[in-house]
Amino acid sequence: MQIPFASSERASLGVEWELQLVDRQSRELTAGATEILAEICPEGAEEHPKAKHELLQSTVEVITGVCTTVEEATADLAGTVAEVAAAADRRGLGLMCAGTHPFTDWQTQLISPKERYLQLVERMQWLARRLQIFGVHVHVGVRSPDKAMPIVNALTQYVPHFLALSASSPFWVGCDTGLASARSKVFEGMPTAGLPTQLADWSGFETYMETLISTGSIESVREVWWDIRPHPGFGTVELRICDGLPTLEEIGVVAALSQCLVEQFDGQLDRGYTLPTPPSWVLRENKWRAARYGLDADVVVDEKGTVRPVRQAILDLAEDLTPVARRLGCETELAGVEKVLAVGASYQRQRAAALESGGDLRAVVDGLLAEMRDGLPATGPATRPDGPVPGPASCAGGHAA
Repeated sequence: MQIPFASSERASLGVEWELQLVDRQSRELTAGATEILAEICPEGAEEHPKAKHELLQSTVEVITGVCTTVEEATADLAGTVAEVAAAADRRGLGLMCAGTHPFTDWQTQLISPKERYLQLVERMQWLARRLQIFGVHVHVGVRSPDKAMPIVNALTQYVPHFLALSASSPFWVGCDTGLASARSKVFEGMPTAGLPTQLADWSGFETYMETLISTGSIESVREVWWDIRPHPGFGTVELRICDGLPTLEEIGVVAALSQCLVEQFDGQLDRGYTLPTPPSWVLRENKWRAARYGLDADVVVDEKGTVRPVRQAILDLAEDLTPVARRLGCETELAGVEKVLAVGASYQRQRAAALESGGDLRAVVDGLLAEMRDGLPATGPATRPDGPVPGPASCAGGHAA
């Protein structure tokens, strides 16, 4: 089976941002995508070019065109978000983004009326119906299919960096999960989601996909939802590991990290280097640690079991990539890593809002709505809970709260 790879301009960039539609009164996730997308669709077009349906009718995905710089990509997103926000506001809905909604029950949500999603739910049942999760995906252009799998394999060592920095899903259906990223664990329930299968080259990827399709495991390559994957149709490597991010500034940070890493690996391949393929057990352990502890995780850095704080690893990575960022014109966005670490990742900001409100998760929604509107706060919360925020008795594992 041959899978054509539409080779892209080196380090070209695209970003996808999954937004939640929230009722301003109840703060619940609320269906509205069908009406909003119909309203903003250009006259004569079948759909909006940069605003799309997602699995749930309470979600709108905004996407960029093919961009050259991170600045161009975030400006592109901002323009589409403004269109969606105006249409949502006329319906009493607000826009926000996080890996999960703090308290809406997934069982109340409507599936989008598209055949692709209806077939997915029919096939996966409960696994698909509970996918009330939201992410940010970054595509970076790769010039050759021969480079795609080595770059995917090398990028996996940075899964904990991206996940810890973007973690924004501590709550699930009204309860504090104790995790920084519940979204990542919910998504892993899908049979073709999670860490990528380590394949040496494009031929190996084609053989693997042929096997999945011929055995009926999937119908197309689009159904392989790895945390990092090649996207043959776009000619990109796609980083899908990040939780949904509340602000454009945070999107700029992860987009800059993504673009710089792919550019660095691309150049190393040109110079004849062999890119690293980390041991699978290290990858699994580090992803778990980032999902559980977020920016407080200690990650394994070698097969001997050496560990170091992921916070320091992120800072060191940003420093190492600064020359690359300078060439790509995203030095400012990359430097935003320090601000995110200073004010706290979204899961930390959400827990602080819940603690301050006495466990009222509507305050968390209000904070996320404000961040979407106003951007990343200038300072972090005075108190950042280290662990779960007390909630209803039903969240306390059978014990009184």
